Amino acid sequence: MLAVLPLLLWSCKETPKLPANQAQIESGIVEGTFSEDSAIVVFKGVPFAAAPVGELRWKEPQPVQPWDTIRPCFEFGDDPAQPSIFGDMNFKATKKSEDCLYLNIWKPVNAQGCPVLIYFNGGGLMAGSGSEPRYAGDSLAHHGIISITANYREGIIGFLAHPTLTAESTNHTSGNYGILDQVAAIKWVYDNIAAFGGDPSRITIVGESAGSYSVSVLMASPLSRGYLAGAIGSSGAEFKPSYARPLAEGEAIWSKTLEENNLSIEALRQLPADSVMKLVPLRRMPGILVDGYLLPATVDEIFANGEQAMVPLLAGWNSLEGSPLSSFGGQKPTIKGYRAMLQRTFGDRTDEVLYAYGLKKDEDLYGVNATELAGALFTAFPTWKWSEEHAKSGQPVYRYFYTHPRPEMTAKYSDMEAALAGGVKKKDDKGSAAAPKATVKGAVHSADIEYAMGNLATNEVFAWTADDYKVQETFMNVYINFIKTGDPNGPGIPLWKPINGEAVAPVLHIDVDSKVTANIEKEARYKLLDSIFK
Repeated sequence: MLAVLPLLLWSCKETPKLPANQAQIESGIVEGTFSEDSAIVVFKGVPFAAAPVGELRWKEPQPVQPWDTIRPCFEFGDDPAQPSIFGDMNFKATKKSEDCLYLNIWKPVNAQGCPVLIYFNGGGLMAGSGSEPRYAGDSLAHHGIISITANYREGIIGFLAHPTLTAESTNHTSGNYGILDQVAAIKWVYDNIAAFGGDPSRITIVGESAGSYSVSVLMASPLSRGYLAGAIGSSGAEFKPSYARPLAEGEAIWSKTLEENNLSIEALRQLPADSVMKLVPLRRMPGILVDGYLLPATVDEIFANGEQAMVPLLAGWNSLEGSPLSSFGGQKPTIKGYRAMLQRTFGDRTDEVLYAYGLKKDEDLYGVNATELAGALFTAFPTWKWSEEHAKSGQPVYRYFYTHPRPEMTAKYSDMEAALAGGVKKKDDKGSAAAPKATVKGAVHSADIEYAMGNLATNEVFAWTADDYKVQETFMNVYINFIKTGDPNGPGIPLWKPINGEAVAPVLHIDVDSKVTANIEKEARYKLLDSIFK
């Protein structure tokens, strides 16, 4: 016994206590900064995977190399390399590059056993970053939630599939690198969040648009679903008519692109990221693939088989997700032209869809029903289908519909107009002034983000009113309640049942005066679309 006494005494020594703005993680000590009120500590630019550069370009994410000194995490890591697609995103990192696999953490200063949110940005899997102020976690951290944003590779850097890359991979996969980065971020958080005062068993993933599509994939993937306690999706899901293609199809599409540019994978790896980004017309990016590794089947099939993450789901969409008028390229919209467009999707059932939505004459294309159909084809129907399928699992599913219009822009931005990705663009941009405008009022695509995350004050474009801050309080409380308990109900929220087992789904309409309604007509329309897409 005496021989082992020194070892026992040594093992009982306390680990030196770190300052509140430092954390000991697997790879070393990181140091963050205090908020102005000293209630929050922010760690920016924390690496969760090795830099995917050089020979690691188009490889699955690799572990971080440890460090010996205290690593300052005071500034955002580089935004993902990306072309200027939307032109209206507001980034806070100093540059864009392939070396982008960083996450940012906002934590209560005395966090202990806190629930955790991980937010994946939107941007069509081609743009966006966790440095955008609309995703910042300050507000939620002030309510006891550790809030995280995580970058992932985008565009051709994140989604190039090719037979050569598949052959190189020990997992026999290629093309899904951006989503594999998200998986790596989730696993990193699971392994390290206790050092920040977080509870790894209480991780909720959140995303809007492409981030929401990602959340549905992460629920379905065997690589990530076991790490989740909840999921929130806003405006999008990887369900028909949007769905993952087979790996071989993705490889063929990308192979043709490389052949057209007379490039091999080896040659492509020698090009700088900016040059690589310019190679691929956006419309040809096949997106997420069924590769047998990240996804053994389509997301539709995985959910239909009840193989997804068995966690509560909060899902919804906005009232003005899209407009049929944008399809006409500034020309006068006609019902005849719109019917021809819809036939590519609905074939001989096109007139059935037009009838269900009450679209009979040209003027109807400017109204609410046409707007609803355009939004359904863009993001709303896949989100509806996702929530419907998951409700069959028995896990609680809550559905919302966001309808609050943003206010007028401030005088400083009077020469601007709203753009798809949530920001603004010049009114005199090509086609914007001449394009026909709908008269429908409501919440455009991505307008919900600042409200839900409590970040209205970070956006100086709009002249926010008391009504906007009232909506922010409601929407943020929905998020807070759900992340903490798996149930969005609480003080100030109308009693809101999950859709499970309900003949007509109860939906929370979020606006200045939020209310729960059940819309038989809307449900019937989505069920019609479902019968066609099947």
